[in-house]
Amino acid sequence: MAAGGGSSCSGHPCVFSPKSHQYLALCAQDGRLRVWDTDSKTLHQEYVPSAHLSATCTCISWGPCRTAKEGPQRKKRKSDAGQTLERSDLLALGTAVGSVIIYSTVKGALHCTLDGGHSGGVNSVEWHPKDSLLYSGSDDTHIVEWDLQTGKTRCKWKADRSSITSMCLSPDGKLLLSAGQTIKMWDLGTKEVYRKFTGHSTSVTTLRFASTRPPDSNGLYFLSGAAHDRLLSVWQVREDGKDKNSVVSFTLTDEPQHIDLVTSGGKEEALRVAVVCKDGQLHLFEHFLNGPCRKPLSPTCTVQMSGVEDNPLPVPLLAASLTNDSSSLLLAYGSRLQPVIEKVVVNTAERHICLSRDVHSTLSLAMETTLSKVKTPIVNAKSKVLLPGLPGHQAPLKALMSSEKRKKNAEANEMSIEERLGDIGLSEAGTRGCPSLQTDNHAVLLVQGLESKDANILNKVFQTRKDVLIKKTVSRLPLPAILPLVEELTKRMQGHPFAAVLMVRWLKAVLIQHTSYLSSLPDLVSQLGVLYQMIESRVKMFHKLSKLHGKLYLFMTQVATSDTDKTVTDIDHTAKLVYEEESSDEDEASGDEGLPDEDSDNWEEEEETMECQEDQEADEGLRIEFKKNGDSDMDPGNESEEE
Repeated sequence: MAAGGGSSCSGHPCVFSPKSHQYLALCAQDGRLRVWDTDSKTLHQEYVPSAHLSATCTCISWGPCRTAKEGPQRKKRKSDAGQTLERSDLLALGTAVGSVIIYSTVKGALHCTLDGGHSGGVNSVEWHPKDSLLYSGSDDTHIVEWDLQTGKTRCKWKADRSSITSMCLSPDGKLLLSAGQTIKMWDLGTKEVYRKFTGHSTSVTTLRFASTRPPDSNGLYFLSGAAHDRLLSVWQVREDGKDKNSVVSFTLTDEPQHIDLVTSGGKEEALRVAVVCKDGQLHLFEHFLNGPCRKPLSPTCTVQMSGVEDNPLPVPLLAASLTNDSSSLLLAYGSRLQPVIEKVVVNTAERHICLSRDVHSTLSLAMETTLSKVKTPIVNAKSKVLLPGLPGHQAPLKALMSSEKRKKNAEANEMSIEERLGDIGLSEAGTRGCPSLQTDNHAVLLVQGLESKDANILNKVFQTRKDVLIKKTVSRLPLPAILPLVEELTKRMQGHPFAAVLMVRWLKAVLIQHTSYLSSLPDLVSQLGVLYQMIESRVKMFHKLSKLHGKLYLFMTQVATSDTDKTVTDIDHTAKLVYEEESSDEDEASGDEGLPDEDSDNWEEEEETMECQEDQEADEGLRIEFKKNGDSDMDPGNESEEE
């Protein structure tokens, strides 16, 4: 007998509904709950909590199946009296703020909200298989028992010193497993610890009961998985209490992300386990629970998904569910925003199986089936067209004939695809006078360029300089295209500075329009690490460059001012009027100084005669001194030599 739809250990859980596996509940990165129909492979319902960004969903759990009550009750036939339709209805969602949301898939709306029980984020929620009770474990180290009829807490107790990260209820509803780093088994009748187990070195992320036998017969088993642990441990509850260590271990390639199992009803019935790891691989185990096993068990079969490209990339598996047929599996893979659900037949005799799927084509088909609600009728040749009017009136028929002729002429004059591309400016021979592309065309081209990695298309889109057009284009992009766009912008910003100026506008629009989506990504730091380092390095250099810019600006202003001073002083250096004084007496220099005298023509001759007289007087003075010193007897030849 299969367990209830599996359990998810990731930050964005996804769980199949119990028993029939009709629905897949998935909490996406933007905080929205989406319920997918596994039969039609389409979106069945979508629920957006009022605080889906601040109070994000941390865990999901399907309630037990109950009889559907839709519409008014009708009288049943005798043949249908013994048949009751059971379907999955209620979903419990734990939030990061400590509240629990109960959502009804039958109503398609919120059923109720459980508040006031926890002061920390809820990490695990579990339904009671029989009573209308719900258990929740939180970061505040407490477990709360909720009464769903009244919507209030029925009991609350401290379960561990650390956070309660996982819980599980026994099939009979009498025992409760809780785990932080150590695992405890509680008796729900007395709310006391029944057994303790050593647990794991890291926080336990999943707990599942593996058998339905009572604990008194040494046949009660459960399994546990922890974060950053590549082993799935199986524990046995024994009568003598010597059950502190695990009895069986299953080896994995990475930490478990989603677990589904078929419980063992006895020693002769094998336990079947399907584990989806964080690396996207599926491991299948089959083991008979009969005491301890020394060596860790390797998976009997490993399933991987890949694309159909020339260089195929791995396609991550999100969840897997075991069916009644041992050779078939129900898989969910691809993106969390648009998962692909498929039922696959697997040959478990092979150790390694790789399934190739074209995810892009399946996504496009799914989108077309979900969005296209217009149905075109199929008209046969024998069908008759009924038109309004009196019987025998032929006017509408003539109108139809004329419309058919117009259609034929339009088909004859229909333009080719190349001519249409040339008109909208996408062809290489496009003219500058063509109108610019619209926002829808930009968004479609940008998505196509990111998927095909076509540099021509991306260059065409990124050359846009209008901020309004950039904002509208970014706002119309789908969420899966945001991270590839940021990576492409990061690559282009590392190139030429002129290209970086254009890319900064696009990056600014992305950060403004899609901040809520980027902040909800768990591995945002690793994905945007290159961009962060580049911005940080350029910001460090900006301070030094600003200092250099200031100094250069000061230097250039000083040079400019000195050049202006030189130009001002070099304007005119020649005097318009020159005046020379004849004597030192200021009184003689009367008011008519600027006027020319009558003897102004003889100024130069008088100056020359005055200079000759002064030279003669100097020579006579020298001769008198020579005579006083007794040098008169010296020959004129000696004088000439001395001179």
